[in-house]
Amino acid sequence: MSTTLREAAGRVLELLREAPGEPDMSAGYLDLLGPSATRSPSLAQSVMESTFLPRIYEKVWRPVGFNLAKGWPFGPDTAEEHAMARDWLGLSQPGYAARPPATVLDVACGPGNVTRALAAGIGASGLVVGLDASETMLTRAVADTDPADPVAYVRGDAVDLPFRDAAFDAVCCFGALYLFDDPWAALDGMTRVLRPGGKLVILTSRRPLAAPRLGTELLRRATGFTAFDDREITRALTDRGYTGVRRRRYPLMQVVAAGRP
Repeated sequence: MSTTLREAAGRVLELLREAPGEPDMSAGYLDLLGPSATRSPSLAQSVMESTFLPRIYEKVWRPVGFNLAKGWPFGPDTAEEHAMARDWLGLSQPGYAARPPATVLDVACGPGNVTRALAAGIGASGLVVGLDASETMLTRAVADTDPADPVAYVRGDAVDLPFRDAAFDAVCCFGALYLFDDPWAALDGMTRVLRPGGKLVILTSRRPLAAPRLGTELLRRATGFTAFDDREITRALTDRGYTGVRRRRYPLMQVVAAGRP
């Protein structure tokens, strides 16, 4: 583990509700779950935690699968998606001289592709924390991240976030909310760790209006994948007091952003 990554991981300890007595950073990320963690992942979650998917995620799985779900060739490509995330989170863009020293959380970061994209929009004194439960994904994330980037990775529970209240200036969850057993508890956790005035951006599934609700419910029960309808995410945000809700809809996906008052 490089000195820079170790320093970034050390900064993460200051963001935790309870820092471990002996932090485990042996794999290049801060492991808060350890070998004792027992879970019964859904089929969709099992795929995400496989050893094969991290190898193809950034070059095949995400650009092909996500871009088709966003209506390729008419929807945004991955680079446009990342630029929109930075913009909607109040960050800067790569190459800009003025970049905010923001502290950003990327929930369910996978192999860190979005995490690194967000890091390109913050200053050197800022920090982007990528959190995921998958060891295989985080191993890939660490391997693909430049040690000079202001990035740290944490292995932890995305539904029960280990961070203290109002620890982050911005929170991002791209391509994961539909995999959580309890997405609303996860949203509550993101709200808790986001400071007042902070921005939240979510990229998640969208159930086409023509799709029968029974079919999407059977899909959820069989695979653990939830297809959210057009109002569920925006309503959940307004119910939690968020303001300035904005959304872009695509054939099978949607991006929703809002500010916490």
